[in-house]
Amino acid sequence: MTHVLQIKNLHVSVGDKPILRGVNLSINHGETHALMGPNGSGKSTLGLAIMGHPGYAVTEGAITMDGEDVLAMAPDERARSGIFLAFQRPMAIPGVKMADFLRHATTNVRRPDRKEGEELIPMREFRAELKEKMAHLRMDTEFARRYVNDGFSGGEMKRAEILQLAMLQPKFAILDETDSGLDADAVRLASESIAEIGHGKMGLLIITHHDKLLEHNPPEFTHVMLGGRLVETGGTELADELHRHGYDRIRKAYPEAEAANQEMLAEEATV
Repeated sequence: MTHVLQIKNLHVSVGDKPILRGVNLSINHGETHALMGPNGSGKSTLGLAIMGHPGYAVTEGAITMDGEDVLAMAPDERARSGIFLAFQRPMAIPGVKMADFLRHATTNVRRPDRKEGEELIPMREFRAELKEKMAHLRMDTEFARRYVNDGFSGGEMKRAEILQLAMLQPKFAILDETDSGLDADAVRLASESIAEIGHGKMGLLIITHHDKLLEHNPPEFTHVMLGGRLVETGGTELADELHRHGYDRIRKAYPEAEAANQEMLAEEATV
């Protein structure tokens, strides 16, 4: 079965402020999509809305996966069904070790009907798999004993997100600026790791401003968001153009979307 994540005419607001204004997007299992656009255009909002963040209200439109209504699912149900979001700014969870967090999360994704209190993946089996994945990602095993994102550097937080991706193996993964705050070597490692974990094995939506994360993950489709709309779609050549020349052409070609983008930025500045 070919899995499909489909977004139709999606409108999303935060409070009474409209952010997304009619987004249409279809991602097939095994495809890599890049989502690019200037600051304030709504890229992160799309990822958070797909995952079910309670602060982002869907006011119109639909999100389905394999025909099932994603909007009817709670965030944990979306995760269990095979949707993953790597956060731009991951939260710390003091007191919860990475290994314990991953064991529970991995069990729940692989056994979505599991009830709280039921058996987890056997410890020996889980440890062997976790150790293998961490070695593959060139991570020290001590990392698994630390509390989730507590005291982590920016690079460590992003590597923790990639480790979760490796263990959970979702149907669809949304990576929200996984390259932000990383130096060139760390971005290269992240790009290589994502390619090894996800290329052809899941649907990838990579939200990024730069081309380095796409170096090992060339997108079949590159989408440009401006003013809460997808205004252009192309291939790797579009991502290359945006990296080389920025968004001047896009801003001039879509003045209404650019006006909406500037309006959203102005509202953000007053908050």
